Amino acid sequence: MGFIGTITNAIQRDGLDPSTLTGALAIGALFLLAAGLIGLLVKQLERRVERRLSDVTGLRFATSFIHVVVYLVAFVLYAHIVPELKSLGTALLAGVSVVSIVLGLAAQTTLGNLVAGFSLVLYRPIKVGDRVQMTTPKGVIAADVEDVSLGYTMLRDDEGQKIIVPNSVMVSNVLILPPRRQDVGT
Repeated sequence: MGFIGTITNAIQRDGLDPSTLTGALAIGALFLLAAGLIGLLVKQLERRVERRLSDVTGLRFATSFIHVVVYLVAFVLYAHIVPELKSLGTALLAGVSVVSIVLGLAAQTTLGNLVAGFSLVLYRPIKVGDRVQMTTPKGVIAADVEDVSLGYTMLRDDEGQKIIVPNSVMVSNVLILPPRRQDVGT
């Protein structure tokens, strides 16, 4: 019996038993596949809803956030099912306070951008399609808002250059917004 036969027997014997390596890998693949399928469904739903909205800023932000949550939940459920990962998680829980402080300090900018992104979506000072003027290292520029993601706002200037601005900068800078078309008449 060759290598393929050994693998086939292991799969038949261990199947989806999370206490074996073969079973844990099979379950992991299933969780990854399920998370990927849910991600695709969310993306398709986003495309359908996007056609009906005039402002897609919040929708795109929510879709990105849902993708992160889906994969995080899949990993947590997977770690809970596999006994070796469950016991490892319990051991790591003892040191989580020190790790959380270190990660919090290391990810301060990233977390700040995430919170600022929520603020941009919640308070809606800008939205996709708006034209903004802001100070950059090149001076004052005028650009159109293309996307507001979890961490960054994507702008496109008059020369077609893409400008990626951290959300924390977008929230903390003074932006000049020309009047929107619907605001001009009122």
